[in-house]
Amino acid sequence: MKNILSLLAALLVGAGMAWAQEVPFVLGIHAELESVHLSEVRTLNIYLPEGYREEDSLHYPVVYLLDGSAQEDFIHIVGLAQFMNMYELFPKSIVVGIANVDRKRDFTYPTTIEQDKIDYPTTGGSEKFMAFLEHELQPYIQAHYKVSPSRTLIGQSLGALLATEVLFKNPTLFDQYIIISPSLWWDKQSLFLLKPAVLEAGFRQPTKVFVGVGKEHPVMRKDARRLGRLLQQARSEGLQSEFRYFPDEDHATILHQAVYEAFQWLYPKPQAAK
Repeated sequence: MKNILSLLAALLVGAGMAWAQEVPFVLGIHAELESVHLSEVRTLNIYLPEGYREEDSLHYPVVYLLDGSAQEDFIHIVGLAQFMNMYELFPKSIVVGIANVDRKRDFTYPTTIEQDKIDYPTTGGSEKFMAFLEHELQPYIQAHYKVSPSRTLIGQSLGALLATEVLFKNPTLFDQYIIISPSLWWDKQSLFLLKPAVLEAGFRQPTKVFVGVGKEHPVMRKDARRLGRLLQQARSEGLQSEFRYFPDEDHATILHQAVYEAFQWLYPKPQAAK
């Protein structure tokens, strides 16, 4: 009897160990894209929505996320997209996180400020990074995944500076922009000296821009409001914009709340019939 009990105990332990066996929890796809424009290999983190299947006829909007490594904002934005989709507040979407190599280099255009050149010697590479987005990243995603024409760009801080530069210089590259706490102070706000086509009456591509800022440095708040006013006053037939101030959030905490509200604004829930 003692031997039988020992055998049963061993079997139960073994069964328990099998039941508690650990397996990896996979959130997305890790890909590497060799960039000619940047002369380096770039890491992509790609989330595919629940139910995504190559054999289906469905095509999905794509959210392109700057600062998109696993240690930065990728997990947070994927969580928001999945949560909001679960409650039918946001469409099933592919999220492409672009991991950083040197964000000060990639997200800034050349500065005329001598001290900034000394303090940040690698800056000024945004033109090459925008070429990477247009000629390498977007074609790669379009060739490998089932995507719809909808393309959203999310950037915060220096990433939002880059998003604003794309909006001003190559607005049709995306049709939705989420610009949070933009570092428009760069190079003495010289981005405001441009005359962007997106603000002119002849611009007709349907484009939505959400700008948000919190209780941050006064210059950052002022510049974000200035951008919001420019967009609101634009003569463009295709442009819709929204500016929101988040008095309870600062530079470190604003992203979640701002992107949540941006997603709500981009995809308003239909009003129930009365």
